[in-house]
Amino acid sequence: MGKKRKLQRFAENETFENFFQYNFEQIQQSSFPLKGSWNRDFFKNNNPIVLELGCGKGEYTIGLARHRSGYNHIGMDIKGARMWRGLKDAREYGLSNVAFIRSRIELVSHFFGQDEVSEIWITFPDPQPQQSRIRKRLTAPRFLDEYRKFLRRDGLVHLKTDSDLLYDYTREVIRKQKLPVYADIPDLYADKQELEVKNIHTFYEQMWLEQGLKIKYLRFGLFN
Repeated sequence: MGKKRKLQRFAENETFENFFQYNFEQIQQSSFPLKGSWNRDFFKNNNPIVLELGCGKGEYTIGLARHRSGYNHIGMDIKGARMWRGLKDAREYGLSNVAFIRSRIELVSHFFGQDEVSEIWITFPDPQPQQSRIRKRLTAPRFLDEYRKFLRRDGLVHLKTDSDLLYDYTREVIRKQKLPVYADIPDLYADKQELEVKNIHTFYEQMWLEQGLKIKYLRFGLFN
């Protein structure tokens, strides 16, 4: 994507009422105004909040919002040019239960209050295969500690990935922390269960399926 087109999308993002953009300096200077009050002040309802981390173009966030109108859905990513597509889709579909945050995921706990989020979805994140980047995996212990600051005690984390490395790594983190596991499926689409997680395919997921890759799925809690 050319620089001019990116800048156009960045500018258009600012026109969407459901788009929020904060960097580290802004968060340090003043707290995010909707932290702890998303339902009351933005969504205007008491529906559970579902957060997708590393949402990219927002395909999964939009898909969930269309399938689950009784939930509020928030996508978070640092790539604003990609997020533009999700913002456009939310407007075109008339979805009032969708918002997007452009910021680093390391800052996620600055945007949500205690017990404010009911579910976290991590869909096809970068597995960060280099040994030096293990701490950047979105299921690394330091990230799970951040998620505990705002996930309900009965809340769920969903991981959907094509990466054997990330799948095995996350299973080991769960084992070491003795966390509850509610689903552990090494080949999602070979599994005979009717599961909601099968209903939404991102562009890349469909491409990987056509290449014969196996999709792995974990659903677990953060409190033992």
